[in-house]
Amino acid sequence: MSSNPVAETVASLMPRAKAELAELVAFRSVADFEQFPKSESEAAANWIADALRAEGFVDIALLDTPDGTQSVYGSLPGPAGAKTVLLYAHYDVQPPLDEAGWTTPPFELTERDGRWYGRGSADCKGGVIMHLLALRALRTNGGVPVNVKIIVEGSEEQGTGGLERYAEQHPELLAADTIVIGDAGNFRVGLPTVTTILRGMTLVRVSVETLAGNLHSGQFGGAAPDALAALIRALDSLRAEDGSTTVDGLDASAEWDGLEYTEEQFRSDAKVLDGVGLTGSGSVADRLWARPAVTVLGIDCPPVTGATPSVHAGARALVSLRVPPGVDAAEASKLLQAHLETHTPWGARVTVEQVGQGQPFRADVSSPAYQAMADAMAVAYPGETMQYAGQGGSIPLCNTLAGLYPDAEILLIGLSEPEAQIHALDESVSPQELERLSVAEALFLRNYAG
Repeated sequence: MSSNPVAETVASLMPRAKAELAELVAFRSVADFEQFPKSESEAAANWIADALRAEGFVDIALLDTPDGTQSVYGSLPGPAGAKTVLLYAHYDVQPPLDEAGWTTPPFELTERDGRWYGRGSADCKGGVIMHLLALRALRTNGGVPVNVKIIVEGSEEQGTGGLERYAEQHPELLAADTIVIGDAGNFRVGLPTVTTILRGMTLVRVSVETLAGNLHSGQFGGAAPDALAALIRALDSLRAEDGSTTVDGLDASAEWDGLEYTEEQFRSDAKVLDGVGLTGSGSVADRLWARPAVTVLGIDCPPVTGATPSVHAGARALVSLRVPPGVDAAEASKLLQAHLETHTPWGARVTVEQVGQGQPFRADVSSPAYQAMADAMAVAYPGETMQYAGQGGSIPLCNTLAGLYPDAEILLIGLSEPEAQIHALDESVSPQELERLSVAEALFLRNYAG
């Protein structure tokens, strides 16, 4: 990175950033309060509120959102007449999955092979630190030239919509000229990228019942309708022979016209095992960013250990459907529900319950903020040009903000590049990316102020 005072300041702050990220990662802030104590999320929210207070933020509030979680808000007044920028991140994280499967403990930030490992290190507690680093660098070098609002969500990973509903009820709170969502990632380490589309999502729980109770598989198997088998048939109907998503009535033929993603690079990023084929048709970018994708997230059925020879009376699954821009998530949810009901065999009783939803998002890349970010990225990443890419994941708040503030410019950057393995075992963040993106955000705020 070419030398400039902002970059030098950020570099000097990196040891502090690592220590703070370690403190933040230590909170088991999974917003599933049946499995994880709510006190962990509350402690993380208070940590962030204290950090904002120390940076001179005012109007700091822990917002009790309708889904029972808390989001942290604060504002930092800038010069008279300055533009207003909203910075977003979230402090809730995905469950650690199999904690024993992590190389090092998931809630203990650990440095290994030049990366920092821990749940939430990239998605998205690292995004909180990124915002703090950028603001500290500006304060050290002449001050923050814009009005800043910050919102750190407490339930993004759950898709329960708490902050979206709160924003709709208090539309003045998050109003801004430009919004920087710190919850995306570069296409690869070292290639500065803004995310211009997000797939939306719907999350449903499907339950199948066939019998009053489990039956002996020797005495009744062959004629008694097995609920688990019926569920498997229904779930299998969501994929074509090549693995493409097939929901009756849902278009799956759109094409992506931006940055391409080679199959070789994707196989490496996704760590696909040798000899195992990719699913779907079209380019990798088509499949990830322009078309719907269904995933069975979990199935409730007896584990192999301790299983008995039984025909199952009931079974259920959690199913996620990602939908691209141009598709209404609510309509997609109706199609998914109808598909599962139609394709459940043998007259089995099937119930489909929606448990989460978020609309897709497409950014306006012609706005002045994008040029300001491109100029900032060119300094933070010498010799590189800012790229536009899609992201298959969902940030439901984006569409809510776009609807509330149609004149606001929305940019998505962040630390979740492929090597970060967000949502998986051994999630990590590149400290180099944290440093460079913090520089880029600081310079963007300066550029945008004009």
